[in-house]
Amino acid sequence: MARRGVVRAGILAAALAALVCPTATTASAESPSPPPAVRADVPAGVTAGVAVFDRQTGTFTEQLNSAGQFRSASVVKLLIALDLLWNRGPDALPAADRSRIDTMLRGSDDAAASTFWANNGSGAIIDRMVARLGLTDTARPPSTHPGYWGYTALSARDTVRIYRYLLDSAPAAVRDYVLGNLRQSTRCATDGYDQHFGIAGSFNRPWAVKQGWSGFSSGGCTATTATPTAVKEPLAKTDPRTPTGADVVDLTRPALHTTGVVGAGDRSIVAVFTLHPTGTSYGKAYTDVGRLTRSLNVPGAVRPAGTWIGTWGSGVRVRTQATTTSGAVTTLPAGVEVLVGCQKRGQQVSSPPYVNDWWAYLPQYGGYMSNIYLSVPENQVPGVPVC
Repeated sequence: MARRGVVRAGILAAALAALVCPTATTASAESPSPPPAVRADVPAGVTAGVAVFDRQTGTFTEQLNSAGQFRSASVVKLLIALDLLWNRGPDALPAADRSRIDTMLRGSDDAAASTFWANNGSGAIIDRMVARLGLTDTARPPSTHPGYWGYTALSARDTVRIYRYLLDSAPAAVRDYVLGNLRQSTRCATDGYDQHFGIAGSFNRPWAVKQGWSGFSSGGCTATTATPTAVKEPLAKTDPRTPTGADVVDLTRPALHTTGVVGAGDRSIVAVFTLHPTGTSYGKAYTDVGRLTRSLNVPGAVRPAGTWIGTWGSGVRVRTQATTTSGAVTTLPAGVEVLVGCQKRGQQVSSPPYVNDWWAYLPQYGGYMSNIYLSVPENQVPGVPVC
């Protein structure tokens, strides 16, 4: 029986090309970052701001529109946390505040961020951190949306400054506490979005990440504790003082950002900010940010072995074993590109008119998905080893 119909003819050609093109797959073993000549590969239609800083040499290996201002989405939670911890260690915080920081940094919890925003002066948080860290492109939310903490203006180069402060200047207790939370980033954020894109999807640990997203209707992930929303909820409290720079930040196009530190000794700081065409799905943006991040020269990063392949369908589950009765690890964002490490035969899956008993192992998820949802024409993917 034929594996694919005309409904997926467009994506099949791209997937087949990816399987034979050296740039679409990783080496069969872990490989180092690409040489310095590699430049940021920005997908068509995407606006990006990129900065990669090598702490070992004290130099940038990548800079692309690094001063460009983007709405921060949840990346601003770094500043909210550092403001709360300024001049005091985590042990000095009330237990409730520590718990909120933990969920805000690990699961990108919006309710926790909104509580701190309301209690600690809203936009004044940003003003304080701009002065303390010497940030040049960061500004409180625009005058039209003073209560939206996710609309804070932020750039890639300022994000590098934030991480450099955290790594090199912050008290050890603050550094270890904040980075310890970022190292425990959960795959599913508390609003139901899969937040292990970009850095977390492109490189093996060790890494620590704070991601951001805004303007999407669904992030396809299990273990949700809140209803996904397209933008961060406004607060009733407002503040009329707004730097002019923040008023020109794009608030409409979908935004997806990946930031953090990568490699042994937190060698590299990576900041990738992106805006996508209106109507872009979360899976498409997730894939584009992954491709951009993988193109970067990130010293110290280790790239996982496997082959990147597109998927189709929505609600596709990653499971603990190659059966539909085994436990679900998570669900995939619709149409996302996944890293396939190997494949093996398992339970036969039917999606009329197709059937398939091959399953792909996804090392970045630690589970299996049916090959029937991979965007390739064969049941057994050519070139991918058997588990």
